[in-house]
Formats: sequence, C-alpha cells, structure tokens
Amino acid sequence: MSVRRPDPLAQVSDFDIRLLRIFRSVVECGGFSAAETVLGIGRSAISQQMSDLEQRLGLRLCQRGRAGFSLTEEGREVYQSALQLLSALESFRTEVNGLHQHLRGELIIGLTDNLVTLPHMRITHALAQLKERGPDVQIQIRMIAPNEVEQGVLDGRLHVGVVPQASALSGLEYQPLYSERSLLYCAVGHPLFYVDDQQLDDARLNSQDAIAPTFRLPAEIQAHYQALNCTASASDREGMAFLILTGRYIGYLPDHYASLWVQQGRLRALKPTVRFYDLSLASVTRKGRRPHLVLESFLESLAATR
Repeated sequence: MSVRRPDPLAQVSDFDIRLLRIFRSVVECGGFSAAETVLGIGRSAISQQMSDLEQRLGLRLCQRGRAGFSLTEEGREVYQSALQLLSALESFRTEVNGLHQHLRGELIIGLTDNLVTLPHMRITHALAQLKERGPDVQIQIRMIAPNEVEQGVLDGRLHVGVVPQASALSGLEYQPLYSERSLLYCAVGHPLFYVDDQQLDDARLNSQDAIAPTFRLPAEIQAHYQALNCTASASDREGMAFLILTGRYIGYLPDHYASLWVQQGRLRALKPTVRFYDLSLASVTRKGRRPHLVLESFLESLAATR
C-alpha cells in the first residue's frame, strides 16, 4: 500500500512567511535553545512552529535530539529558498516605501490662462516643491479654456486643473486657491480713453461695444456682463485682451494681468471704484480618483503655500 505524500505547497500565506522567518532564525542560531532569546519565545513553542512548517511543506527540515541540531538535505534547500523569498520581500518593502520619498511619474495640469502674473504664485511654488521632492517627475502644463480644463479632469486627460470657480460640476472636487479682482478696461484709441470718470455716465458706458467670456462664471459676475453691450466674445482672458487692445471694445480683465499695459499707458480702468468684480479661482480634481502619489504631493504643496 503506497503512502500518499502531502500535496505540494499551493501558495505562500502570511502564516508560512512567519514560520519561515522563525526557521531562518533557528538555522542562524544553530538550534532551538539558542533561538529562544532572539525570537522571544520558548523552546516548546519553537518546536511546535517547526513542526507546523514541516507539515505545511511536507518535508523533514531538521534533526533534533541528543545528537544536536542539524539540517536535512531538504532543510538546507528550503533554507536557501527562504533566504531568497525573505530578501525579495524586504526589497519590495524598501522600494515601495522609497516611492514616498522619491516621487516618479507624470503630472498633467490644465490652467486657465494668465495666472502667472498673480502676485501670490501658489502654483509656481507648489511646482517648485514637487520638483524638489521628485526630480524625476515629468510635468506637463496645458493652457486651455476653463470649460476644457474641467472636462479634461473629468475624462482623465488631466490630473488637476485651475479654473474660475462657478457652480460645481458633478464628479469634480474644488478647492479655493486665489481671489482676483477684474476691472473694466478700454485701450488707447477708444472714445472713452480720455473721458474723465466723473463725466462718464452708466448709459454711455453700457452702450459701448464690449466683450463677454464664453466660459462659466458665477451668476453674480455674469450680471456685470449683462449690463454691457456685448457684441464680441472670447474663450479666455487673453482673447479678451486682444480685443480690448484694438481700441474698439471695452471689457473686464484681471488687474494683475492688465497692470503692465496700464503702466505703459495702453490701458485704463473705467470707473474702477464701482465697475469691478472679485472672482475666486480653484483647483479641480476628479472625485473618486485612483491614488496618484505625484498628484497628492502637488495638492499637499498647493494647500501649504498660502
């Protein structure tokens, strides 16, 4: 009658790994008694653990008794294999932990145009910190209209975006970043350029050809455009600046963006104490996104640069 051998080990469980660590210590200490201090458990417990391992493997690993401790041929082979397995596990742990210290990968950002002239350069500072933490991180910046930024984050083409904060879209998370003031401007050559504000009544101002943005804005800001005679439109602020600088249109621009042209005498703000609005800009990410260490590191830096 043949004796049925135990089935080969189908998989290595956490329990098996714990037993193999005990086996390694026993071998390196040269026996059960010497391993008691290292393992912090009694000899009988070690003996039971070794019996469990031998039963799990279906192999006799060592001889123990009056003659002392010694490995069987199979025990020597299992010991070498255990060293390779435990070394691989340690390397895996080290590499995974290292990812938290040495960032790798890509960050794709969609930005509304003309944020770089903001005095508080939170995006710039956050990118600098990200690059310092992860020199190998590859950064892509895409300057696109706000509506495209939100859509890009939704469909996964962008990891993060920065947009004017209007009503929140389902599926996106918004975190406030900036508040910027926009004033109503005209350019040199426009009929109102040299008209004193005190002589400029609302009816005359509202009758001028003006520019409306095509991107989403809060309702209270849209009211500023509804009061104007908007005969042109633009998908972004740079497009609005192009039209204003023709000297044929009036339109709102962020004051930080327009300041250089104002200093050059090419733009002037019209009735700036009453014709202005403040707009919040926010970072936008997708809800329920997969873990992305580079993105989380950037968002962490962004939140810290206040």
